[in-house]
Amino acid sequence: MKNKKWLWYTLAGLDVAITVFLFVIHIIMIANISGATTPEAQEALRNQPGLIGLLAKNTTLYLVAFVIPLFVILAVNIVALVLYVKKQTKKEPVKVSDLSDEQKEALKKQLLEDLKKGNE
Repeated sequence: MKNKKWLWYTLAGLDVAITVFLFVIHIIMIANISGATTPEAQEALRNQPGLIGLLAKNTTLYLVAFVIPLFVILAVNIVALVLYVKKQTKKEPVKVSDLSDEQKEALKKQLLEDLKKGNE
């Protein structure tokens, strides 16, 4: 894949867009349900045309289409974050050529001390 970076950007943008959409639907549902405190208001909410009325009538559809996907996206994002952090914090072995002259001298002294202690 030549443009792998664009694929990750597209996936991240799609993830953000889907998450925002699901959160907006949840906020609208919470606002409507909390406002419907009387049985008449709840019945009016269920009879309301459109997506909110449909979701108020069919709570299973709301669960399957909006609640569960949001939790799945959250879990996938957490796993991806943990894997990304592990990958980024992986320590690369230090090469002797990367050390400065002072660090090389300090390493030599430490190795000589360790060898002297090992011989005792």
